[in-house]
Amino acid sequence: MTEAKEKPAITPTRQEDYPEWYQQVIKAADLAENSPVRGCMVIKPWGFGIWERIQKILDGRIKETGHENVYFPLFIPLSFLEKEAKHVEGFAKECAVVTHHRLEEKDGKLVPAGPLEEPLIIRPTSETIIGESFSRWVKSYRDLPLLINQWANIVRWEMRPRIFLRTTEFLWQEGHTAHETKEEAEEETQKMLNIYRELAEDVLAIPVIPGVKSPGERFPGAVDTYSLEMMMQDRKALQGGTSHYLGQNFAKASGIRFSNRDGQLEYAYTTSWGISTRMIGGVIMCHGDDDGLRLPPRIAPKQIVILPVIPNADMETEVLAYADKVANTLRECQYHGEKLSVYVDTREKRGGEKNWEWIKKGVPVRIEVGPRDLESGSVMLARRDRARRDKQSIGVDQLPQMIVSLLDEIQKGYFDQAKAFLDANIHRDIKDFEEMKKFFTPKNLQKPEIHGGFVLAKWCGDPETEKILDELKVTIRCLPMDQSNTTGRCILTGKEATLDAIFAKAY
Repeated sequence: MTEAKEKPAITPTRQEDYPEWYQQVIKAADLAENSPVRGCMVIKPWGFGIWERIQKILDGRIKETGHENVYFPLFIPLSFLEKEAKHVEGFAKECAVVTHHRLEEKDGKLVPAGPLEEPLIIRPTSETIIGESFSRWVKSYRDLPLLINQWANIVRWEMRPRIFLRTTEFLWQEGHTAHETKEEAEEETQKMLNIYRELAEDVLAIPVIPGVKSPGERFPGAVDTYSLEMMMQDRKALQGGTSHYLGQNFAKASGIRFSNRDGQLEYAYTTSWGISTRMIGGVIMCHGDDDGLRLPPRIAPKQIVILPVIPNADMETEVLAYADKVANTLRECQYHGEKLSVYVDTREKRGGEKNWEWIKKGVPVRIEVGPRDLESGSVMLARRDRARRDKQSIGVDQLPQMIVSLLDEIQKGYFDQAKAFLDANIHRDIKDFEEMKKFFTPKNLQKPEIHGGFVLAKWCGDPETEKILDELKVTIRCLPMDQSNTTGRCILTGKEATLDAIFAKAY
């Protein structure tokens, strides 16, 4: 007889209803929840633990490249945004505005009082207020380059919120730099994009397509915007980190000028770059399965969970002592320069219930220890990248020698699986707009064989042609850094074209 197929932990499954599956994974893994404020989220300990892991690793890389952390105000005077016309136009519809500075009671209710002389914008991004400081800090070429970064919260009024992906308030880091020359600023932009690529691929195990944004998708006020495009399991794109070459646009708006080597006043060249808690959403949608979250070991708040199996009270002391011994042995192991994070789950819950909780949370390795394991000097080990009932008995003496390579194998396995999925769903055979319309038509998305993905095709480079895509709810995600340098026909107009572009639906 064939074994009955086990029921998935998450309903609906990815295939049945991908958007709802995503929400249920967040709930089952206890990552976050909606707050009383519409569009905002409460990030719970397990979700924030993932962000802390991302933050720690990225913060180290940022500092290694000579940047220093700072903090700027949450409030930005309205006049600062007005200095850069394209910038304020790009963010105007998303701004939250403070107009009063106190509340007064009137007819039993609190009402705003004390109007501000100038409205304050709650930080949607910090180019303008940081530019004001740069204008005072930079006087000479000797003050350059100026390299700073801040970890902060951001507010952008979101009409269609979704936890981690699009929320009114979210967490991020934003780097801001000023340089003596255009070449230095462009080099900085590329350097930070590459650091984000390393974070995505080496730490989050998410393969990316680096590229430059089209004019229609460019950061407001930037000369060039570079991004990392990631493919989720529903074959939609998610934008990862972005890095902006701002030229002298913001320097002119903010008055960032310096005395150059010839003693003449010159405007600095600036950059900005950032990633946000959206990356957690990317991890969920790239690696999750129908049993919940699957966390790459490098960002798991707890990489190994030990589950004591205590059949009766007489064995409790011995089994718990054995579990602690195994945990302490593993905690001495180094994984990517840090001691392993190991947790012994002694909560008064049934073993099966605890086991399922950690499966849904995506912890990479679960270890069960009971009286039989104590007698044999072994443990029962289960991996999150394997079937839930797939366990192996391993001697305690063997664990330290094999655990690091096992975690690396899980990390690499998640990346390889995601990379194979990405490669299989980049379509290069769609030649004109009529074919593209059929490919991206919603009714076709119900058919597995033509279930969306990325279209790699030629584009003529005319910004006006991007509007043609609106009816399909498709955008040019990026012009990949790796261009073929061949000539073909623009998929939108049929004109001769040389640029390769990625077209996709996106979050």
